[in-house]
Amino acid sequence: MLGSVAEGAAGSRTLDVLLDWVDRLPALIVGLALVALALAAYWLPGSDRYYNHFVWQALAFLHGTAVIDYPVDLGGFPRGNDWMQDIYPLSQLTGNASTPGALLPFPPLPAIILVPFVAVWGLATDIRAVSVLVGAIDVGIAWWALGRLPVSNRIRLATTIFFGFGTVLWYAAQLGTTWFFAHVVAVGFLLAALGVALGADPQADDEVEELAPAETFGRSVVDQVRRPLALLDRRQVLAGLLFGLACTARLPIIFGAPFFMLVGGGGTWVRRSVSAGIGTILPVGLLLLYNVATTGHVFHPGYDWQYQREATGYPSLNYHAEWGIEDPRYLVQNLEIMFLSAPAILPERAPGPFGDADPVCTDSGSTRGLFDPQCPIAEPRPIGMSILLTSPAFLLAFFALRSRRSRLIAGAYLAVVAIAIINLMHFSQGWVQFGYRFSNDFIVFALPLVALGMARRGGVRVLGFTLIAASIAINLWGVIWGNVNGW
Repeated sequence: MLGSVAEGAAGSRTLDVLLDWVDRLPALIVGLALVALALAAYWLPGSDRYYNHFVWQALAFLHGTAVIDYPVDLGGFPRGNDWMQDIYPLSQLTGNASTPGALLPFPPLPAIILVPFVAVWGLATDIRAVSVLVGAIDVGIAWWALGRLPVSNRIRLATTIFFGFGTVLWYAAQLGTTWFFAHVVAVGFLLAALGVALGADPQADDEVEELAPAETFGRSVVDQVRRPLALLDRRQVLAGLLFGLACTARLPIIFGAPFFMLVGGGGTWVRRSVSAGIGTILPVGLLLLYNVATTGHVFHPGYDWQYQREATGYPSLNYHAEWGIEDPRYLVQNLEIMFLSAPAILPERAPGPFGDADPVCTDSGSTRGLFDPQCPIAEPRPIGMSILLTSPAFLLAFFALRSRRSRLIAGAYLAVVAIAIINLMHFSQGWVQFGYRFSNDFIVFALPLVALGMARRGGVRVLGFTLIAASIAINLWGVIWGNVNGW
C-alpha cells in the first residue's frame, strides 16, 4: 500500500515537472506545435473513401447553380456520382422522372469552403486532404479560444490535446467524407465564436447575475428600443455571426444559442441576446433563403425523401417510416447508443455496417488479434459507441459544477443538453462511424466544462491525465479500426 502511494506521488511530481516546462513556452509556439501534431496524426492513418458530395456541390457553385449533374457515370464506382444516395433528384421535386440533376440536402458551407480547391483541381479534389487541414486548424483555434478561460496554461493544453486527439474529431478529420467533413467545418467556426464570446466577457465564470426587477427591466428595454444601437455589442455580433456560420454546416448547432445569451459582450443578457441574434440571423437567414430558392421550401425536402428510403432500406437499424425525422420516440434507442453502446468483445460474428454479419474465428485454432478483422479481440460497432467510453475525459466536465454557479457553466451545459436532445430525437445517429459523431455538434461547448472541471479539482492531476490518456488511446484504436474496416 505504501509503495503504491509513493509511486502515485512520484508520478504526480513527474507530471508537474513536465507541465511546468510546458508553461514556460510561448503560447504561439505551443499552438503551432499542436497544429503540426494534428496534421501528422490526422494524415498518417490513411484513408481511401469516395463520398465527396460537397466536391460536386462546389463544382456546381462554380458553374453558377446549386444543381449538381446527376446521374454521372464515369466508369463505375467510385467514379461519377450515379451511386450516391444522399442526394435529392430534381425528378422528385418536379414530378417528372426524366428531369436530370439533383440537389444536396446538406447545408452549403462545407461546399463553399471547397470552392477554391475545386476551382484548381476540379473533381480530382482530395476532400480528405482538405479535411485534415481544416481539422488541424480547428485544433489551433481551440488552443486560442481556451486561452480566454480563467485556467492555467497546463489546463488549456490538456483540454486542447483532449479535444484534438481524445474525441471523435480525430476520426472525423482524418476520414473527411461528406458527413464528417461537415462536422469538421462547423467545429472551426463554432470554436471561433466561443473564443470571441469568452474574450468579450472575462467575468463569465463569476456568480450567476440576478435578474432585474420587472419594472427596472421594462424601463431598460424601453430606453434601449429608443436607442437601438445601444443594444448592440460589436464583439457579440461577431460571435453570433461565427455561430450562425457554423449552423450553415451543421444546423442542429443552432440549439446552442442559450450559450450566447449568457456568455459574451454586452453586459446584460438582453444585449448579449440581441447582439448575438443579429449576427446569427444573417447566415441562418441566407440558408433558409437558399432552401426556398432551390426547392421552394424553407426546410429542405430532401431530408424527408432520404429518411423514407433509409427507413425501408435498412430494417436492422430500427427506423420507423411512420415517425417523424425528429421524433421523441427515437430517444430511448438513441440514448442507448450515446451512452451504453460498447464494442463487440471476443465476437463470434463480426458486426457488419449494413446489418450483415460475417463468420469469424471459425477455426478453433485461430488466434485473436488486436486489429484482426477476421478474428478480433474487440471491435467497435458501426452503429456507434458510448461517448463516455470513447472519450472518458468528458467526465471531468461534472467537476465544473463544484463550489459555485456561473453564467459560463450554465450556458455551456444548456447548449450541450439542448443540442444533444435534438440529435437524439433524430432518426439516425450517424452510422457508419467510430464512436458517436454527433458529439461533434456540442463538443465545443463541452470544452470549457472539461477545462473548468480540471481547474475545480486543482489542475491537471493524475485523474485528469489518466482520463485524457485513455481517451487518446481509445480514439487511436477507433481510427485504426475504421480504416481496417473501410468505414
